[in-house]
Amino acid sequence: MAINWFPGHMHKARKEIRKVMPQMDLIIEVVDARIPFSSENPLVPSLRGDTPLIKVLNKRDLADPEVTNQWLAWLEQERGVRALTLTHNQRQEAMNILSLAEELTPHHDRQKSALRVMILGIPNVGKSTLINTLAGRPAAKTGNEPAVTRAQQAIKLPGNVLLYDTPGFLWPKLSPEACGYRLAITGAIRSAVLDFEDVALFEADYLVDAYPALITARYSLDSVPEDGLALMDAIARKRNFLRRGGVPDLYKVSEILLNEFRAGKLGRISLETPSMVEKERQENEKMPSDKD
Repeated sequence: MAINWFPGHMHKARKEIRKVMPQMDLIIEVVDARIPFSSENPLVPSLRGDTPLIKVLNKRDLADPEVTNQWLAWLEQERGVRALTLTHNQRQEAMNILSLAEELTPHHDRQKSALRVMILGIPNVGKSTLINTLAGRPAAKTGNEPAVTRAQQAIKLPGNVLLYDTPGFLWPKLSPEACGYRLAITGAIRSAVLDFEDVALFEADYLVDAYPALITARYSLDSVPEDGLALMDAIARKRNFLRRGGVPDLYKVSEILLNEFRAGKLGRISLETPSMVEKERQENEKMPSDKD
């Protein structure tokens, strides 16, 4: 699945971030706890240098807790990185981010100057909601559609912290390819640029392999389907999503699979593990480039 979704405002955002990031004392990156690797911005490691980084794994309540613990340990192996989890309506947990920011910048005197913090996050990971929680007021626009934030803004936080909000944006190439599918499943990419059924089939294949008990329980199946397509056929028959002649309506099934995953109705599911993405990265590096 090729996704080329890089609007002009996102190109502008990347240039702004490249210019401003060296001036920051700390970086906060919000990622989706279900896809911590696929939802991170690959530009951050190359741009942040020695600047401390807090990784916020948001939507913890939707992710597999065992897998989330694996990610926390894996992320903190990188120098200068601290990772924590978050879920909605937990203001005190969110405020702990400011305490951690102080811990990671022990030599900064906030009596003399504000602590400059940049917050990053691709569309739909909950960055704006977190900003509003930290600010204690509606300081950033929120919405269900990706790319609500369009322009950089500075927000004053308690403790003489100046938080630089940035537009949520994706990058020109989504690699490995599986990252694009995972972003699509979680809703980080607009539906208009996707092959809806292709994305749902990717999800179905993964669920059959990784969470067979959850899908058999959710869809009242007598046994685990052989593969993703068999799962989609089984759902169509259970929910009576059939066209003329008894042909499964895979579009309706795709809507059900994607919407129920995003709403957490299938259970707490993570779409990737550290070992999985490490293997995918190694395989991707072995693939011949377009120039070969």
